[in-house]
Order: sequence, then structure tokens, then C-alpha cells
Amino acid sequence: MTLQKTSHNFTKIAFIPLHTNLFHIVLLSFFLTFGMSNIYSQDISKKTKTISAKPSKKEAKTTVTDTLKKENDSIKTDSIKPKKAFLEGKVKYKADQYAKIDQKKKLITLYDNAELYYQDIELKSGKIVLDYEKNEVYAGRIKDSTGKFTQYPNFKQGTNVIEPDSIRFNFKTKKALIWNSRTDQGEFNVKAAITKKENDSVYFLKGARFTTSTNKENPEYYFQTSKVKFIPGKKVITGLTHLVIADVPTPIALPFAFFPMSKETSVSGLILPSYNDSNTRGFSLQNGGYYFALSDHYDLTVLGDYYTNGSYGMRFESAYATRYKFRGNVNFRFENLINSERGYPDYSRQNIYNIQWSHSRDSKANPNSSFSASVNLGSSKYFKQSINQSNNGSTLNNTLSSSVSYSKTFNIIPQARLSLSATHSQNTQTESINMTLPTLQFSLDRIYPFVGKDGVKKGFFKNINLQYNLNGRNYINTTDSLFFKPGMFKDAQVGFQHSIPLSTNFKLFKYFSASTSVNYEEIWYLKTIKRAYDTEKSAVVDQTVNGFDAFRTYNLSASLGTTIYGTFNFGDDKKIQAIRHVMRPSISYGYTPSFEKYYDTYSSDASGRMDKQYTRFEGGMFGSPGLSNSNTMGISISNTFEAKVRDADSTKTEPKKVMLLNNLNLSTSYNLDADGVTALAWSPVRVSTGAQFFENKLNANFATTLDPYAIDNSGQRINKYNINNGGSLFRMTSANITLNYALSSKDKDDKKNKTKDTQTTRNGGREDDLFGTGSDINDNRKSQFDGSEEEGEDTISEFFNSKIPWDMTFAYSFTYGNNNREKQITGNSIMISANTDLTPKWKVGVSTGYDFVQKGVTYTQLRFERDLSSWRMSLNWMPFGNNANWNFFIGIKSGILSDIKWEKRNYPNR
Repeated sequence: MTLQKTSHNFTKIAFIPLHTNLFHIVLLSFFLTFGMSNIYSQDISKKTKTISAKPSKKEAKTTVTDTLKKENDSIKTDSIKPKKAFLEGKVKYKADQYAKIDQKKKLITLYDNAELYYQDIELKSGKIVLDYEKNEVYAGRIKDSTGKFTQYPNFKQGTNVIEPDSIRFNFKTKKALIWNSRTDQGEFNVKAAITKKENDSVYFLKGARFTTSTNKENPEYYFQTSKVKFIPGKKVITGLTHLVIADVPTPIALPFAFFPMSKETSVSGLILPSYNDSNTRGFSLQNGGYYFALSDHYDLTVLGDYYTNGSYGMRFESAYATRYKFRGNVNFRFENLINSERGYPDYSRQNIYNIQWSHSRDSKANPNSSFSASVNLGSSKYFKQSINQSNNGSTLNNTLSSSVSYSKTFNIIPQARLSLSATHSQNTQTESINMTLPTLQFSLDRIYPFVGKDGVKKGFFKNINLQYNLNGRNYINTTDSLFFKPGMFKDAQVGFQHSIPLSTNFKLFKYFSASTSVNYEEIWYLKTIKRAYDTEKSAVVDQTVNGFDAFRTYNLSASLGTTIYGTFNFGDDKKIQAIRHVMRPSISYGYTPSFEKYYDTYSSDASGRMDKQYTRFEGGMFGSPGLSNSNTMGISISNTFEAKVRDADSTKTEPKKVMLLNNLNLSTSYNLDADGVTALAWSPVRVSTGAQFFENKLNANFATTLDPYAIDNSGQRINKYNINNGGSLFRMTSANITLNYALSSKDKDDKKNKTKDTQTTRNGGREDDLFGTGSDINDNRKSQFDGSEEEGEDTISEFFNSKIPWDMTFAYSFTYGNNNREKQITGNSIMISANTDLTPKWKVGVSTGYDFVQKGVTYTQLRFERDLSSWRMSLNWMPFGNNANWNFFIGIKSGILSDIKWEKRNYPNR
């Protein structure tokens, strides 16, 4: 054996095959006796040594081969084969206090922050003993000055990490004996009294416990078992296993257990149902099914419910994604609901369903095209009657909408854009459905025919531009009962709208901005009507005429506007130094001629007199040509008010800008062709304003309509000003005030963004929690609040030394109506939602309101949640109303043990 001292304080020990030659033995003894003592007489603190399993070629050649050549031995080769090196790789080690080699016992002892590296094995401990004759290593703890054990072993092989009290490992057989091992396997923390490592893929554990708690030494719960077979990254098989909570054994036990622990992101498996009961449908098993991990890019979850009265439900949920290309998910829900029992008067049966599809495409995939989808359609009564939905905001929603669109940009001159889309709008109250299947839109970019080679667009002529737009639709109006049935497509309308706007803009008298435009439109329809008096029915009827027909219209418009700035200075020594007023008045003019040529006459009675006019294009999706001229002038004034306020911070030299009114708008119009009988000259004046207060936390908006004309006894507007009829200058016909206020105990900079209620929003509800929060009954492990406890964060570190976090949202709405002098308050309601942490682990929330017109409490929800570290307990309670119900849940947060839970629900009586 040769020793080589390196310049980096590393000692390389190279083991070479030994022969029976006496010279070799003497030479080896010399190096072991004098070389080792000479080296280790120096300070070896924090020095790293390397043991090589094979000698270098140069060393082997000089010490063995060359020596044999010098001796005149009759035997050319040794009859005894050299011993094989005891290790198959290099061993690197170091220690803080000392690294001692005992040649008699064949031991290397490392003490204090000892480290040893061999192949894919890393071992760190307070004390490490390497027996290089038996090919074994031992690692254990050491005591500090107080007698406390420190520097526990840390054994790492590949991705598996074990933290025991002590370990014994054989390099050759790869077997190990481990005492009080601690290891992380996915979401599991495993601790065992004795662990036997059979090989790289099989461990046997005795006296083991496993948990998802982050506290390995004192977990709030764990599963205790006497024996375990553990295959890292694949599975855990146990014997008799029972649940222990707070070190108290529970009667919940299994004769054996199997836990999959695949390293894959998702694994297929059964989803255990939860047991519930209902007063109207009996006992049930809910949300049982199977999860299919079909590939790395998409999956499928199949869930089902069954009630003893015959009701059942099915749900199919799939998510898909391809990085840098697209992602989305699809949900289909179907429920067959049976109320009461057959033969009873309140017996009913109905099928309801809901389809949701969300798709988004990465803009980097193709910058010239895009595809997106946001679909939410189905039965109008689904969210109100579903037995497996707890989306509170969705039950109050009256509209469902969907959109699927594809667009592409053609980089030509001029640039062209093409889009295809399908839209859907559904009123859940009237059960009417409007759809476009599809909508075709095509447009050419602006063309400036009079721009010179320099490309400068300045002046009236050079700014003249034109475009081309095409809008084609297949429009369907149907009802819930006819949806996707043949009758749905019977009355479909098909139409195309071509428009060519020609416009320009220019400066007038330096301070005025002027614009003019001419718009030409051509409308194509494939269906028109023919109106006539039917003598058999004694009524006027419309007959549908199939075939191509078209009409053409045009209109003119112009506008003139300017911006006026005004500043009122109060002095730099004042609190309010100045107020700035910006006013933007504008006048517009629009003219559309009469297109009487597209009108025909019909008889309204049996007399045969053609005394009525109509157009065959009436009821078309793009409108119909007008019978009378439209010659109007519009007037509007926009105002903003901003103040300069001296900053409270004396170190700042610039004043602070505060917005007083971010808008104060007035608008009206004057009909130049009004005759005072069929049409009045002035339209009502619309006034609206808005402002933000208290550092933009309070958002206030006000709008009113002022009519200059009086009304008669029947409530009709007459050609007489209200002031000349004994009233004021204007008659307020309507007014509305809305206030929205959101505040929180957290500072603006430290305020954490609340997790949006995405499921409720997707179903058409509000993003905030004024109408309560939605919860996914399929997975109650998710928090009803901001989800901070799922991230392992404690909202309050010390209860008595910290502020109690809270947030509140406040909304107020007031509506006044006076169209017919009724002077009635048609709406007056307030809504409040509040959430707070009573303790570091208790969260409480409430959403409620009061309607002062109907004199009743609005939708109310109470939320309670207890963070139990690895567990979560929650109660969602709606105490009264048509949707009165409650939902209690307690279970483990971790997804791998999501089936360990207890749920109890009380359904609303629908």
C-alpha cells in the first residue's frame, strides 16, 4: 500500500493486490509503520481522505511488475491470485475533531461532524466507524457538553433519506440495520424502531409509525403498525394498523393496509364514497368512483352518487395540459332527481345536467393565432336543485354564458384578421337560450389611400382611412326544453353584415379635435317575413319566406371636442395647495336617412285597406332599415377634479395628488327633426359620477336621469317643459347610488391577495364572498377562506402579541324611481361579509345582508374552520331561506390520505 500526501491536505490511500512475496510484505509493513505514523502525527482536523478500491496503473507497475522483472525467479507468474479490492469505488471522508486508523482492527474512526461518501451513498453523523475488513460502516450520535445527544446520522442513498439514531451498513451486500429511522417518502413521514435494509429496493420495518404531519418527533396523529414492508417510491404494505391521535390509540384499525407511493405525479386508484342521508331521498353514497391517470398530459375522474329512493348522479372531470401550448379542463355533471315516493302527490322526477369547459392557449405557441373556450351551459335549474353542489353564489345567478373562439392574423398588406366563435347566453329564470353557432368575423386593417411615401398622417386628406368588416351569424333562440332537439334549429336565423367605414380626423383652430365618418352597411338575410291579414284566423300573421334577400344603408357622423384645463391655487402653505379641473366638452352629429323603399303595406283588418307599413326584414339579427330620418345632435361634458395636498411626511418635497372626482359626466341629445308630437326635441339628461375615498378602499358611484319635459296624467311625456308646468327645471326620473368598501387589518404592502373563489366565478357567481363562498363537495379538504393554512403558514404567530387578522367587504345599493311621479324607492339593500381569525387555528366568517324594501334578511352564510395541522375541520351553515342547509367535514388535508374523513350534510328541502 502506498500513501501520497497531496497539496490540498488530502491523503490518498491506494490499496493494491498483495502477493506472497516476502519483499512486498516487508515493504508494506514499512509504510504502515513509519509512513502512517509520520502522517498522522500532524494535525488532521478537518482533513478529507480518499480510499481507492483500485491502484493506479503507474503504482501497480512500479511496485509489482518491475520488481518481478528484477528477480531471477524460475516461476514467471505467481500461482496465488491477488485478492480482490474490498471496495468498488472511492471512499471520501472527513471529521472535525479526528480521523483515526486502527490497522490491527482494520478500523477508521471519524468523530464530530463526520462525513463519508461512497458511490451514491452519503453518510453524515457525529461518529462514524468504518471496518474495511468486514466492509461495514457504523454511524451514531454523540453527546454534547450538557450530555444531550446531537448530530444524528443522516443516511442518503439516491433520493432516499433516512435520519436514524444509529445505523450499520455493509458496502458489499448493501444491507443495513437501522435504529429509530426517520425518513420522508412523498407526503409520508415514516419512523421505525428497527429497520432492516434488505437491498436498494426493499426495507423491513418493526414498530413503525407513519404520518403526514410535519412534526416527526411528536405528530398530532399517526398510524402505528408492528411490521411493514416498504418499497421506496412504490408502495407500503403493513400488518395490523391502527390510528393514534394525540398519542391516544383509537378503535379505528385495519388487519392490513396498502399505501401506493409512486414517484409519478398521479396514480390511478379508487375514490371511496362518503355516507350521507337526506329527508327527501333517503340514505346515500356520494362521490365514489375512480381516478384514471391516463397520461402525463391528461386524466379522468369518474364520480357517482346513489340514493335509496332511486336518485343518482354521475360526474366526469378531466384536466389536460401541454407545456408551452395549451391547458384546460372539462366537467360534465348529470343528475336524475326523484322527490318523494311514487304514488304520493308530491312525487316528481327530473333530469338536470351541466357542462363546463375551460381552455386557454399559450400565446408563445403561435403568436398569429389563438384558441380559447369558456363554457358553462346546461339545465337552468341545475345550480338551484343539484344535490351535489355547494356553490352558494351560483344559486343566485340568473345568467349562464359560454364562448368558444378561434382567431388568426394574416400578416399581409393590409393586415387581415379572421375569427370563428360560438356563443351561448342562458337566462335561468325565463329558461330562454340565445346561441350563435357560429359567428364569423373578418376584417381588413385601416387603409390610408392619401398618405405619401413619408408615411406622415397629418391633415384632413392624409388621415382619410377606410376598413372592411364582415360579421356572419347563425343565430338560434330556443328554450330549455328544446335545447339540442330538432325544434331548436327550426327557427335559426342566418345573416351577414358587411360594413365599410370611411373616416378622418384633423385639428380645427389649433385647440379643437374634429372627426367625420361615413359608414356603409349591407345586410344579407336567408329568411324574411311576409305580413298579411288572415281571414280564417281573423288576425294579422307573419309568414316566413326562405331565400336570399338584402338591404343597404348608410349614415353620416361628425364630432368636435376640446380639453379645458383650470387650476385653483390656494398657496403652498395650505393643506390643500391647489385643485385642478379638467373639462372635456364635445358635440356630435349623426344623420341617417329614411329607407322607405324597403317597406311594404298590409291590411290590418278585413276591410282590405292597406293602411299599415312593415319591412320584410323586421326581426332580423342585424336590425332593419329605418322608416324615418334620424337627425340628432349630441352634447356631452366630462369632468375630473384632482387636488394637490401637502404630504404629512415632512421629508417629501413634492405634494401628494388626490383624486376628488374621477368622472362627472353629463350627456343629452337634440333631435333636429322633432315635430313635438311624434317626437320631442330633447332627450333626458344622464348624469353620472364616481369617486374613491380612504386610500381607494371606498368606491362610490352615483347616476341619475333628469327629464326636462313634463308628463300627463297617463305618464306620457308631453311637449311642454317641466318648469312651465309648475315644476322644477328638470324632473328626476331615476337615481342610483352604490357604495363598495373593502378593508383589512393588514397593511397595504403586506396584504396578501385572497384566493379567488374560482369555481363560483366559473359558474357565474361573484368573485367576492358577499353571497358566501362556494365549496367543492367532491374535495372538502380545501379551505373556505384564503387557503393560507394549506401553505403551512400560521396566520398568527403569537396570539397575545399580534393583531388578530380580519377583513370585511361592504356593499350598499339604493335605487329611486319616479317615471310616473310614483316617487318610489325600488331598491335599498346592504350586504356585508367578514372573516377573522379568533385564534391562530380558528377562522370564522359570515356573509349576510338586509333588504330595507322587502324588510328581510338576504342570503346568509356562516363559516367556521379549525386548522388541526395535518387535519382540517369545517362547518358551512346557511341557517334560513330556500337553501337552508349545513355541511360538516373533518379529515386529513393530504391528498394521499384524503379518504380518511368524516362528513355530514343536511340538504335543503327542495
